[in-house]
Amino acid sequence: MTAKPRILFFGYSEVGYECLSLLLNRGDNIVGLFTHEDNPNEKIWFKTPALAAREKKIPVYTPQKITTPEWIETITALKPDLIISVYYRNMISTRILALAPLGAFNMHGSLLPAYRGRAPINWAVLHGETRIGMTLHRMVKSADAGAIVDQEGVEIDSRDTAEAAFRKVLPCAKRVLERQIDLLLAGKANETPQDETKVSYFGGRTPEDGRIHWNHYSKQIFDLIRAVTDPYPGAFTDIGDSRLMVWWAESDSQAARNKRGKAGEILSIKPLVIATLDGALELTRTEWRGDVPSLAIGQII
Repeated sequence: MTAKPRILFFGYSEVGYECLSLLLNRGDNIVGLFTHEDNPNEKIWFKTPALAAREKKIPVYTPQKITTPEWIETITALKPDLIISVYYRNMISTRILALAPLGAFNMHGSLLPAYRGRAPINWAVLHGETRIGMTLHRMVKSADAGAIVDQEGVEIDSRDTAEAAFRKVLPCAKRVLERQIDLLLAGKANETPQDETKVSYFGGRTPEDGRIHWNHYSKQIFDLIRAVTDPYPGAFTDIGDSRLMVWWAESDSQAARNKRGKAGEILSIKPLVIATLDGALELTRTEWRGDVPSLAIGQII
């Protein structure tokens, strides 16, 4: 009997968990998982592929850097025929990609060529996109730039948080991989080059990117809030030495509707309503970090 092709899996997040579980349940020959240790400073609200790997006694590796000679030697010794990467957070060098004769393929959380880079779902929500997706593509030297094998999208609502959008698009990754894995293992998957004229790229987001700029339109601020609200670090505004975390807001509530003022002006305290460039937002779910300052109607924050 011919041995099954050896698959080396790089992955993290619940997308990685679902895709690795699919391969394990199929009985594919997974020779190892490269993943990340959970960051103690990050809220881990998702399943990780290490759970699925350890249940099946698959070797789990968690290097901080995979491009050292020692780790390249380890990967070489695993003799991968095919490399699958799903939400792995580190760049995989072309030297490693070249070790797999059947190629290396990545599952990316957008409808490429749009939203290459990090945190694509958060960025898509922040920009008010109504459709997002998952794309399986060949891995090349540049991030998310390889030819597309398959992709699938889903509609999202204008009030969905990034987590809600993630939950809607999550099944797309498993369906795409399920459609293509046998073709990948046979070296027969069809590939379509990306249209470079339609590329957009966004970098990783930091907590500071959650700062609210009140001189933006209400919809822009609302989209920021829903893109980074819990379980992400959250949107915020600073008032003196205190920080107000804004976990949700409404522009069409009775308190905010038809209200106008200078951007950043406090229009009401109970409920808390702040003026934007084109209207106002009622901050409906908030949390103070630091002492609660004195607020006054007409105050600019």
